[in-house]
Amino acid sequence: MARVQTYGISQLELCVGITTESCPERLVGEEGRRTCPRPCKADSDCGSKRQCLCDGQCGLSCVAPGRTCPWPLPHSENSEARLLSPTHSFSALLEVRCKPGFTLPSGLDATIRRCQGDRQWSGDEPICTGRFEVMGKCSLTCPLPEEVINTFSIQGDAAVGTSIRYSCLADIVGSRENFCQENQTWQYPHPICKSKRAGCPPPTEVEQGYVVAVQKTEYEVGFDIHYLCKKNFLLDGAQMITCLSNGSWSASPPHCRARCLIPAERSRVMIGGVKRWPFDVTDAMVPHGENVTFFCKHPHKQCSFTATQTCFNGKLQTPACYLEPTWLQYKLFPHRLVSEIEACEPGDVE
Repeated sequence: MARVQTYGISQLELCVGITTESCPERLVGEEGRRTCPRPCKADSDCGSKRQCLCDGQCGLSCVAPGRTCPWPLPHSENSEARLLSPTHSFSALLEVRCKPGFTLPSGLDATIRRCQGDRQWSGDEPICTGRFEVMGKCSLTCPLPEEVINTFSIQGDAAVGTSIRYSCLADIVGSRENFCQENQTWQYPHPICKSKRAGCPPPTEVEQGYVVAVQKTEYEVGFDIHYLCKKNFLLDGAQMITCLSNGSWSASPPHCRARCLIPAERSRVMIGGVKRWPFDVTDAMVPHGENVTFFCKHPHKQCSFTATQTCFNGKLQTPACYLEPTWLQYKLFPHRLVSEIEACEPGDVE
């Protein structure tokens, strides 16, 4: 049976990051290898290029929110990494999950890491090792696919030369016992847990979206449901889900994410690597997950630097350093707008 992990992160935090109100006390040196940014209580403590944000165990710290952590991560044969957030910028969440037959030193199958203010993912580098590694010597095992682990409760350790027993809440079709052979293959095919349910319940409706399927009180095993979003909304999640033999759907319902209005009118921004006026963009809006780069003026020099924000479900905020030009500046001195002046030298910007 699949292990149930608790990551210590609520569903709200998965969506929007740790809030200021729930930010933990600063634990200097708690994470060992990292140096915490300067502490703060408000944005005014951080200057024009940084914001006062919750940086995990470092507590409220002065952080450049546009900073990103390494992505994609180097390939690993024993684990898979996936982003739980639209981008890999500050406060983004990353899941590292061990492949079947492997586990973390903690005994869990997965761990969650967060993009910190020092541009590194939180915690130590997860290392997945064989489940049956004992006293430095790894025993050979037979593979147990995820669908088998998620369907059955397994008794035994799947090591070569040993047997396992299957059990589930419904009737089992096939052998209840299997033997792991010396060539690391199973003696018999894995059985099937015959669900007592005839099928799956009606799928969950999606806000600002549609369920494409004939309405039924119950859907047979193998039936596919498709999701579509309304115009100007972006599908975030599985476009198709399938009714499984255990009476559940193969994935959670997706979300239909809203576009974001570009919060600038008289300054150009960077979208998709192209410098554009907001009024030249269709409806002056960008889709969910799109990065928008704003131009900020150096506090002491006549040059500009950039700060990037990400559209998330209809919300796109300007960075703390951005200042919207006045109407007179835009009309009388367009060549002096921050987006049009010369970029600062790399050494001028922290």
